[in-house]
Amino acid sequence: TGSNVLSALQDLFWLLKSKVEKQLQIISVLQWVLTFLVMGIACTLILMYILCTDCWAIAALYLAWLVFDWNTPKKGGRRSQWVRNWAIWRYFRDYFPIRLVKTHNLLTTRNYIFGYHPHGIMGLGAFCNFSTEATGVGQKFPGIRPYLATLAGNFRMPILRDYLMSGGICPVNRDSIDYILSKNGSGNAIVIVVGGAAESLNCTPGKNSVTLKNRKGFVKLALRHGADLVPVYSFGENEVYKQVIFEEGSWGRWVQKKFQKHIGFAPCIFHGRGLFSSNTWGLLPYSKPITTVVGEPITIPKIDNPSQKDVDFYHSMYVDSLIKLFDKYKTRFGLPETEVLEVN
Repeated sequence: TGSNVLSALQDLFWLLKSKVEKQLQIISVLQWVLTFLVMGIACTLILMYILCTDCWAIAALYLAWLVFDWNTPKKGGRRSQWVRNWAIWRYFRDYFPIRLVKTHNLLTTRNYIFGYHPHGIMGLGAFCNFSTEATGVGQKFPGIRPYLATLAGNFRMPILRDYLMSGGICPVNRDSIDYILSKNGSGNAIVIVVGGAAESLNCTPGKNSVTLKNRKGFVKLALRHGADLVPVYSFGENEVYKQVIFEEGSWGRWVQKKFQKHIGFAPCIFHGRGLFSSNTWGLLPYSKPITTVVGEPITIPKIDNPSQKDVDFYHSMYVDSLIKLFDKYKTRFGLPETEVLEVN
């Protein structure tokens, strides 16, 4: 009958729509993974190649612009709301999916340092939540401008630097952070993945651990600028990739630590799912939920030259606050009541 045909067509339409959306989600995540892994090197090689062709003037003009614009990343970058609102980021969000949970309001008259934990392999939750508007960070924290801090070396790569800055990403160095927290008004939030490369070496599914005991530089920066500290924990960040963990003292861990010391990042041997099947190995992350919980801000006084005692006191307060945040929300996002956050 006509109604049966119409019903069948509607079912077919929704089936096709869901398949198209899934493919768009995969494409959106793949482009970011490739950006993270190869875009900087690829753009550098392409620029060098163009210099050797008849189009050398284009590359020369860009290099001249690069020299002129070299210090922009240290001065807050060049954020683009248009890029942050691209539809591709919503597909990126829905692939896992990624959620942002607000627990407290943030005052626009203050500046903040968000400590993001854990690092994971690529910090996918940190990127989606704070470098795009896909999870509604602008609506949930009105008047707050988030800046995700990452390796300064990324901003020496042509094209990649401009792409990163458009999302509000800045170098994780003192010059950049000092500028944003002291010369950019109020309502700024620097998002620092505190554990860094060392933490990425230990991330594996089923493990909730953070590298934090000896990471106190971000607390000292907060004291120097009177910026409130905000603990952030991302449940599921360690679940999206599987990694080969080298034991302490092994040759593999020795190589990783040498890279970490001299270059700033640690090469990880990891894998996700394949492009066409979740049952094969590949570079795509597994589609596991990532829920990022932004905790209660810790009010920090402004001390121009904080003593080690001051740093230790507020660092201890921060660690306690992070553990309380983890314990409060762990069962809500799939962890057992007995799960304990390991602080290294």
